[in-house]
Amino acid sequence: MVFRRVAAYAPPGATALSLGITNAIFGPRPGVPGFDLAICARHPGPLRTDLGLPLTVRHDLGVLAAADLILILPGVEYHVEASDPLLPALRAAHDRGTTIAAHCVGTFALAAAGLLGGLRATTHWQFADELAACHPEITVQPEHLYIDEGAIITGAGAAAGMDMCLHLIRREHGAGLANRIARGLVIPPHRDGGQAQYVSAPVPTDDGGRLAAVLAWARAHLGDRISVDLLAARALMSRRSFTRHFRLATGTSPHAWLRSQRLSLAEELLETSDLSIEQIADRVGYRSAAVLREQFVLRRGVSPSDYRRTFSRS
Repeated sequence: MVFRRVAAYAPPGATALSLGITNAIFGPRPGVPGFDLAICARHPGPLRTDLGLPLTVRHDLGVLAAADLILILPGVEYHVEASDPLLPALRAAHDRGTTIAAHCVGTFALAAAGLLGGLRATTHWQFADELAACHPEITVQPEHLYIDEGAIITGAGAAAGMDMCLHLIRREHGAGLANRIARGLVIPPHRDGGQAQYVSAPVPTDDGGRLAAVLAWARAHLGDRISVDLLAARALMSRRSFTRHFRLATGTSPHAWLRSQRLSLAEELLETSDLSIEQIADRVGYRSAAVLREQFVLRRGVSPSDYRRTFSRS
């Protein structure tokens, strides 16, 4: 469902980071088709953020009834009582087919509304055990950046909310718009939801920037045959050392990272070029159109041709 009207619910003590992410992704900006963004709360008026700064909220929960997309933002007060008017509003929106997303402790509101029963969900890794204990009917997967269950999407904590929102735009409006927004924010355009949200250590600083240079080289040569051994050699590392450094830096394996980069480039080419599926497969490094189709259907849920018909700007 393509969405234009976005309603973001701000709980008491709403985090300033989540408010900033919401406005950065869905707020007005030159050269990007606008979304109709409304911030709402239980009652209009002043609302304190986690920084103690007051936020003037103009809308109440009534805007949820007209939204195409509802975002539940995290806040200091994230436990929702059964009598909270937010819960029936969320259930009614879900019954209408509205897409509802929450990240970090905002996921607790979806759980309290009964919208996550039998589904997979994620939250900030620090709160995953609490969510699982309070709601055993949910399959909590704290290792994921975000989990897409169709009409319900949950995301991990902090900046992973940006990954979740970009995924929603990519899913409903195409890679071109998601990439334009990401470039404007100077952030990676796409991180797979299955990528680890918690990286145990930063990239070691004694590699002289070799790993970053190798990643940039790989992005520029996706059409070539790229092996882990080749990447390790360019980084002047053994295969074992390179794989370990790579996972520490990105939270995923070299193979998974390359696949993600190739499919993201394929999406953009499908939207913005007249290249055939065979030409795109060659451009992104797949040996045949059949392999591209197989990977695209497996990872994106549709065929390249169907994706092009949906999102092509030509």
